[in-house]
Amino acid sequence: MQTITAVNLLEPSEFMRLFCNVVEHAPSIASVVARRRPLRDVQHLLAELYSVVDGLSDSDKVDILRRHPDLAGSMAEQGLLTAESTMEQRSAGLDQLTEQQKYDMKRMNSAYKDKFGFPFVICARENKATAILEGLTRRLINTPDKELATGIEEVKKIARLRVLDLVA
Repeated sequence: MQTITAVNLLEPSEFMRLFCNVVEHAPSIASVVARRRPLRDVQHLLAELYSVVDGLSDSDKVDILRRHPDLAGSMAEQGLLTAESTMEQRSAGLDQLTEQQKYDMKRMNSAYKDKFGFPFVICARENKATAILEGLTRRLINTPDKELATGIEEVKKIARLRVLDLVA
């Protein structure tokens, strides 16, 4: 775990190594935040991160959402998730779904992607499997604009917890 002082002193390449996956598979977000140093504290770091994400165009926000894996999907089954995603999905119990829950999750993930064009994103660390399945059902009725906004807010929740894992 780093202090904010240590984060401010990191070489750009070291900052990137540490923060490159705070937003799933989006090192460009970390690169912009790195250029906004010095950061006063963790809250300032998070504010800068949120500012970068919020400032993206809608098409770039969709791209950010598309970088996320399906929850309890084939990448998880094959062990291909990032270390962060693996831990997050485990914390929600997604590695212990019943066969019926796996079937429901895959079916609803597919319906969600068909409707919105990106995977269902929810902060798994703040939810358990049942709540995630309920969230999928509830959010499937959203409009594309509403779901883009909701998905990005979930990305920010995920990023916040990832930052708090890295910075004291």
